[in-house]
Amino acid sequence: MDPNWLPFHPKPSKPAFNVPKGAVDAHCHVFGPESRFPFASDRKYTPCDASKEDLFKLRDFLGFEKSVIVQASCHGANNDALEDALRSSNNSARGVAVVSPDITVNTLKRLDTAGVRAVRFNFLKRLVDNTPKDTFKHIAKKVADLGWHVVIYIESPNLKDLIPFLKELPTDVVFDHMARPNVREGLNGKDFTLFQKVMESEKFWCKTTCAERLSFEGPETNYSDILPFMNLLINNFSDRVLWGTDWPHPNMRSHMPDDGILVDLLEIIAPKSEHQKKILVDNPNKLYWGN
Repeated sequence: MDPNWLPFHPKPSKPAFNVPKGAVDAHCHVFGPESRFPFASDRKYTPCDASKEDLFKLRDFLGFEKSVIVQASCHGANNDALEDALRSSNNSARGVAVVSPDITVNTLKRLDTAGVRAVRFNFLKRLVDNTPKDTFKHIAKKVADLGWHVVIYIESPNLKDLIPFLKELPTDVVFDHMARPNVREGLNGKDFTLFQKVMESEKFWCKTTCAERLSFEGPETNYSDILPFMNLLINNFSDRVLWGTDWPHPNMRSHMPDDGILVDLLEIIAPKSEHQKKILVDNPNKLYWGN
């Protein structure tokens, strides 16, 4: 792994908050193991191994029943590690893949059988090379036939220019990490205001994830500066919001979060039990398991 890589927390705390029955961790990853699933040669980072066994052990410890595993950019468009984890999950995991534009219908059907239900389009240049929008549109048309959706990873300053492209996609669209708002601009900042406007369309969903990544105040205050953003989105769009740990927290530089503490934040961002059930059970099961 990279010399400055922070491995995942070796002993997270047991959450005080009991997640509802059927709860889904709707954003997490697997890395390798590299000896079995080598990382992409053109990757932007080299992580530690974070196996399916590690992931499922943490899931059970935190009290979740299901996982949505998102293909990590370090594996590129080779989804072997993701597919292996899904097929080992006994239907308790679904996947978000990264695919190349020349992917065949047969390969897509195989991934669908394994449990993939979406593709991810990453616009963060520090993580991936630039991909033309027409290429993404071509991929979206292919996966729309399978009933999949598209997951978008962007930063908030880029949202305005991408809105026309996103509206043209023939699928639902899920924003990773609330499109990464700049907390210092506040709830009334122009980028977050625009994001809320976009979320008014039922085409768009979002994940209220990565408090540890988006906060400037950090764990000393339990990431209190980002929590109002999450709470606002849950209150206003509770039928289209998901939540996840982002384990094993790739490319964290400041610290490695305690996943038990992240789970306990759910009582703050979603204090109403009906909202907790929606974002942890109803919404992810509808989107990824069809029920």
